Amino acid sequence: MIELNKDQQLRLLKLARNTIADSLGIAYAGGTEFQEPIFEEKCGAFVTLHMRGMLRGCIGYIQGVKSIPETIIDMAKASAFKDPRFPPLRKEEYQNIDIEISVLSPIEPVQNVSDIKVGRDGLIISRGFNSGLLLPQVPVEQGWDLETFLGNTCYKAGLPGIAWQQKGTKIEKFSAQVFGEKEFGITPQQSKPS
Repeated sequence: MIELNKDQQLRLLKLARNTIADSLGIAYAGGTEFQEPIFEEKCGAFVTLHMRGMLRGCIGYIQGVKSIPETIIDMAKASAFKDPRFPPLRKEEYQNIDIEISVLSPIEPVQNVSDIKVGRDGLIISRGFNSGLLLPQVPVEQGWDLETFLGNTCYKAGLPGIAWQQKGTKIEKFSAQVFGEKEFGITPQQSKPS
């Protein structure tokens, strides 16, 4: 799994925020450099937006299709403007969002649900054309145990909550390096565009 240091994490958070600002026509302070080889890696990543502690958008690639910075640009725009659960982000909301990024490890099949660790693993449950994904931080934020996590991932896939126990249901897991503006103490006022 890719391990980004604090400086690299901060630069990706700034990239996500600047991308959203640019899309809204808001001026912002300078760009960021991504010269290190780690940024050429291709891996899945999600960008999550919260507003006043509530989810405001979350979209990602589950597998690597582009470099990390390119993925963050795509997913920042998608989370802000294309999450079908929410209306597109408005200019006046910009200062109230906080951004979180999840950089994913490769996906692996689950042979036994006892191999899943709540807080470490994210889940993908699929059956037929239905598929649902929950990031590793979700069950921790919601206070779920393993069975509740599995059931809610089934619901996300549009399946009954017990579908994970049924033959023909595929369960996969991944881990993620999760970091956000909150953990760095970045407040909306500090991220004001110049």
